[in-house]
Amino acid sequence: MFALFEEAGKFLAGRVMSEADSSMQVELDSGKRVKVKSAHVLLRFEQPQPAQLLAQAQPLAAEIDLDLAWEFAPAEEFGFADIARDYFDAQATVVHQVAALLRLFEAPHYFRRVGKGRFKKAPEETVKAALLGIERKKQQQAQIEAWAAELSAGTCPAPIREQLFRILFKPDKNALEYKAVVEAAQRSQAAPLDLLTRAGAIDSPYQFHWRRFLFEHFPKGYGFPALAAPAIKDDLPTAAVQAFSIDDSATTEIDDALSVTGLGSGTVVFGIHIAAPGLAIAPGSPLDQVARTRYSTVYMPGYKLTMLPDEVVQTYTLQEGRDCPAVSLYVTMDEATLEVKGSETRLERVPIVANLRHDRLGDVVTQAALEDQDPADFPFATELRFAWRLARHLKAQREIVRGKPETFTRPDFSFKLQGNGEAEPTGAEIVQIGIRKRGEPLDLIVAEAMILANSTWGGWLGELGVPGIYRGQASLLPGVKVRMGTKPMPHAGMGVKQYTWATSPLRRYVDLVNQWQIIACARHGRTAALAAPFKPKDAELFSVISGFDAAYSAYNDFQSGIERYWTLRYLEQNDIRELDASVLKEGLVRAESLPLVFRATGAERLARGARVRVRIASVDELTLDVFATVTERLDDSAPADAATEEEADELEPAAGPLALAIDVNEAEAQQGDNNAGSAPAPAA
Repeated sequence: MFALFEEAGKFLAGRVMSEADSSMQVELDSGKRVKVKSAHVLLRFEQPQPAQLLAQAQPLAAEIDLDLAWEFAPAEEFGFADIARDYFDAQATVVHQVAALLRLFEAPHYFRRVGKGRFKKAPEETVKAALLGIERKKQQQAQIEAWAAELSAGTCPAPIREQLFRILFKPDKNALEYKAVVEAAQRSQAAPLDLLTRAGAIDSPYQFHWRRFLFEHFPKGYGFPALAAPAIKDDLPTAAVQAFSIDDSATTEIDDALSVTGLGSGTVVFGIHIAAPGLAIAPGSPLDQVARTRYSTVYMPGYKLTMLPDEVVQTYTLQEGRDCPAVSLYVTMDEATLEVKGSETRLERVPIVANLRHDRLGDVVTQAALEDQDPADFPFATELRFAWRLARHLKAQREIVRGKPETFTRPDFSFKLQGNGEAEPTGAEIVQIGIRKRGEPLDLIVAEAMILANSTWGGWLGELGVPGIYRGQASLLPGVKVRMGTKPMPHAGMGVKQYTWATSPLRRYVDLVNQWQIIACARHGRTAALAAPFKPKDAELFSVISGFDAAYSAYNDFQSGIERYWTLRYLEQNDIRELDASVLKEGLVRAESLPLVFRATGAERLARGARVRVRIASVDELTLDVFATVTERLDDSAPADAATEEEADELEPAAGPLALAIDVNEAEAQQGDNNAGSAPAPAA
């Protein structure tokens, strides 16, 4: 006696060895014995042998016309043996019955299962819908197969090219394009990025990095809606100063300017003047919504995406030759000791006499020139000499609070692209990389002035009970990061009691928010907390902090990555195959003459600060990888720009395998989806 039963989605058959009231012991062809409940037995038979039964039934099941079987089936519930007698003949054999069972089981869109071996035919509308779905799935699978074949052959279908970044980074795993790439990657045993590169899906490494950034952060494009700059309605007085700004020549968003009055009188008033879009752009206005969507200007070599439309920026920028609306901080101090006697904030129009430029004056306004009291051939020499003295004094005071001096050991690198003008780069430009030492006089003057303003305004907001957006750092210990909040908090890295960002309202959204709060303080004084746009514990402020933090971090990552790309282009364009570098940690080295951190084989066991010469074997402009080997140990003296331990712990290169969201291991699961609804595999 043999028995056929279902277990875990498989049909099994074997010899009945013993039987009790409610169960039996069955021996399978493999020799394994299993206990089967009598209620689970679908069929008892004498012949043929179990393995022969299933082998004969499977091809016969495939021949059963489901449409015809559905027509024959009764409206009420029935068993598989019933349909076998109706479909084949009244004397349907065991093989016919098992064939009917297999066919019914694999067609749930025609026949619904209502019990062990029991079925009921589906309504006609359900069958039609299911058949349409099956046909559609067949067509989709055929499309997947066709696209996968094209990719494997080295051609990228247009629909996949159009969905490239979505497939790689934010895939819809049910999309045909995604499934085709997974299928092709499995077939060709290639990584998806390599597969797509060989198929010509990526126009160029530069366009890949640029378009990926736009896809993630500007999916609707980076153009601005047609918005006019609102006029400032305040009747602002004109300041009795001659102000000047200090920026690079490429800077169009001139946020800040300086002035110095009272020199020679014993009491000097140092003015810090900040462009005032907050006097015109109202919270919640269309321009505010645009700025809040972007949160910051995005910088990159040869190009930038501004936070505000250029025509709006030019309305409020501190352009020379104009009396520009500004939020001004005047700090009164003793000329000899530089002791601060008081500060005052005013809303006014400031005459901007000159826009000084780093790249034109950097070689002229040197430390030696500023400390030489003889007449000098550069503008605002007297004011800049005082500002230089003040900057060094402010820095020294901050260093006392920090507990250790600030060091500017590493240079800043500048990138210039030849051939793109003001247009969006293509990646084919010739790149020039220049060096400007950090902490140069003009840099330090501006930096210390902005720290003074941001710290002073942060303290003032706190005194008046007006919330702002602050940046704080609990200590200088490694791993203690800067965080943002709405209440004053010390900033150990800066060495100040509190620190806001309020000096770049044309470029950063948090500065614009803080400027609105500062303007309320300037207008209303002690009652500013009632008039300020944002109140204490305002959920909107926390929302701004969260959104800004994420966007600003992403923009900085992109800038670092695209600068790394141009650095690799520089190596290729200048055929640079060797570099001198200093060891950071664990095989990580930093080039001494370029903004490039990478891993070099042979540097793993060298001490931090060791100087080496490395040979560049190759670079990958798509993954931003550098493949290099140490060829020579140089002298053991650490270079001037050797990283401190804290710096080395954070200096990982912006390179390595791209974090793709596509998963080629999903091919098997995908195949399972394609076969959904098929019968379980029979087993002897």
